[in-house]
Amino acid sequence: MRIAYLDCQSGISGDMMLGALVDAGVKLDDIRARIDSLGLPNCRLVAKDVRRCGFRATHVTVETEPEHAHRHLHHITDMIDRSQLTPRQMELAKRIFTRLGEAEAKVHGTTVRQVHFHEVGAVDSIADIVGSAVGWDLLGVDRIEASPVPTGTGSVQIAHGRTSIPAPATAELLTGIPLAASQIQAELTTPTGAAILATLVDAFGPLPAMKIDRIGYGAGTRDLAEQPNLLRLVVGQSVEPSGADEVWVVETNLDDVSGEIVGYCTTQLLAAGALDVYTTAVQMKKNRPGVVLTLLCQPVDLERLEAIVFRETGTLGVRRWRASRHKLERKPHTVETPWGPVTGKLGWLPGQSPSFSPEFDVCSRIAAERGVPLREVCEAAERAFTAQRTKQS
Repeated sequence: MRIAYLDCQSGISGDMMLGALVDAGVKLDDIRARIDSLGLPNCRLVAKDVRRCGFRATHVTVETEPEHAHRHLHHITDMIDRSQLTPRQMELAKRIFTRLGEAEAKVHGTTVRQVHFHEVGAVDSIADIVGSAVGWDLLGVDRIEASPVPTGTGSVQIAHGRTSIPAPATAELLTGIPLAASQIQAELTTPTGAAILATLVDAFGPLPAMKIDRIGYGAGTRDLAEQPNLLRLVVGQSVEPSGADEVWVVETNLDDVSGEIVGYCTTQLLAAGALDVYTTAVQMKKNRPGVVLTLLCQPVDLERLEAIVFRETGTLGVRRWRASRHKLERKPHTVETPWGPVTGKLGWLPGQSPSFSPEFDVCSRIAAERGVPLREVCEAAERAFTAQRTKQS
């Protein structure tokens, strides 16, 4: 699996992201061609080699004339829809802008459609975000991971006045993302950089096990005295088995809450993105029967899901640890049965034939609607898959 890792020791911004992508081998001319198709006024991307605390890096700037337009989200998405971006590039760019719009709307108490983009609606920020979407598409990785993110300290001047770092929209975008401590008096992570991270990164943590193929360095505009103002992009091949990833396991012992509360908590955890939630019956101190509530989650969801456990159960503490998972490769699949289509999942190990698991909810709905035993629907779906495989071979 081809993976990329963002080392955000000095934060992340739009120009740092573009610089790292170009430095890692994405052709600037290819990004320029897509940006030009947006019809932005007097917009030109320029890349040059720079030094930050003695280290070489690529700095990409967007040369444009000053403007005073404050665009809405629909203005930007319309611009993207009329461009010559590929469907995947359009989807990535619009996802980043939508994530940014949702954060701006929340901090200003308005709707996504009504929110005004100020700094991030300017030509240079549009070029940074769209250019990053194009660059990531051209880089062609299967998974993106990143380090914890420093925001810097102090204050920054924005369209609404001077505000503490991180700026409100940046802080909203970084909710649920692990932050790294930093005493540098500067805005290290901008709203544009935070939106890119929040939208594209699959997991946050240390550098994953990988065989490095290339490294790109994107420079920030200022030259910090304390450390190199660089974003490092590491690209390579995962050395983990196919389908492997890392999750967190969280558990707590409960002997003073009702079964209804435990059941409600598990429902809330699954709805909030937990990968799995289950309970185990145990005998606790003073001979009290109890349960161990266990959940599995992605690293980015850890703090948010723990908060649900504390809120709903009243537990005084949880245990948590990292665990490595090895999963079958999977993809959705549909078969035809006498009662209509049944969706499910294919699962397989590399080099082996896939197996088919029909979705329980789909089979149970068909069984209830048609008045047939559930097992017959499941068996029919599995026979249909076997027949498909035989016909294809």
